[in-house]
Amino acid sequence: MTSSKDLFDDSTMTFGEHLECLRGHLIKAIFFLTIAVIACLFFGDRIVAVVRAPIDDALANMDQDKVKVTDDLDTSKSPLDAVLEFFDLKDVTKAAPVPEETVDQKNPLKTGIPGDRTVQISVLPSELLTVLHAANPDTFPEPKVSEGEKPMQLRIAAPEFRELAETIERQHQAVTLNVQEAFLTYIKVAVIAGLILASPLVFKELWMFVAAGLYPHEKKYVYTYLPMSVFLFAGGAVFCFIAVFPFVLKFLLGFNSMLGVQPQIRLSEWISFAVMLPLMFGISFQLPMIMLFLERINVFEVSDYREKRRMAILVIAFLSMMLTPADPMSMLLMMFPLIILYEFGIFLCQFRMSKPPLEGGVEPL
Repeated sequence: MTSSKDLFDDSTMTFGEHLECLRGHLIKAIFFLTIAVIACLFFGDRIVAVVRAPIDDALANMDQDKVKVTDDLDTSKSPLDAVLEFFDLKDVTKAAPVPEETVDQKNPLKTGIPGDRTVQISVLPSELLTVLHAANPDTFPEPKVSEGEKPMQLRIAAPEFRELAETIERQHQAVTLNVQEAFLTYIKVAVIAGLILASPLVFKELWMFVAAGLYPHEKKYVYTYLPMSVFLFAGGAVFCFIAVFPFVLKFLLGFNSMLGVQPQIRLSEWISFAVMLPLMFGISFQLPMIMLFLERINVFEVSDYREKRRMAILVIAFLSMMLTPADPMSMLLMMFPLIILYEFGIFLCQFRMSKPPLEGGVEPL
């Protein structure tokens, strides 16, 4: 009876030498990771800006939906109330700055107009004259209201308008609740980005250690299916970040509008959410690889996948509901790609690589 060849028969390395080899690869992997993290620390603000972009855009869109600008003047109100009613808050953030040559660079708030923002208001001439007449009746006569009077546009400037514009802009941004949170979030984002950046070299070092103990046909499997697995994971994460986040945020922030509350999104919690949800999508997109693995170890056959297709769709729908924040659109955005990937998994199970026999005519396991 011919026995199979032992994996370590031709090995010339002792157990201690294998550990030394592993230590060398781990040191190189940690070195690459350290360099990547240090590099990401220099660009951490840009990386954080990219991660924050979905929530900042969602908050801005939420506030724009709540702002309603009218063009009609309610003359039943007092002149001052009528003027204040026409402050267009959307234009405050877009207001034109005062010409630069008039700005006092040392103390822009002290001189009044320099360094301020301007806003445009609409007011009826008769209402404006009413205010002027009340202030100085000797100079300004009592106005006469005429039918069909149209409002006129006025521009006014004050330091408070600049502060108001900055306050409105901050409402579109995430917040921190303690003094060290911004720093710790910066470090966390840099470490995660560095791990992603260095992952090819880290996996290469780990692969060089593992590959020494694999048969040639096992290496062939890894060279074929590992890049496919990485591509599916990255595709799921990018798909979530680009296509799923807008629907998820619109759904979740919609409850704030419904309840009449202003959301204050904590930066550290958003970073965790922005990492966790793409991770879930990346893992779920590994479905074809899981199906292939189960088929190769004879847990399922290709015919089982075909016959249990309806049950598989039900399971996919349930998992999509559990892994997403429960809004219907994000659930569907996960479910439909997974159904397509399920069919792709059936195709992969039908594709078999040729396995060259080992010495002695024994097929590898």
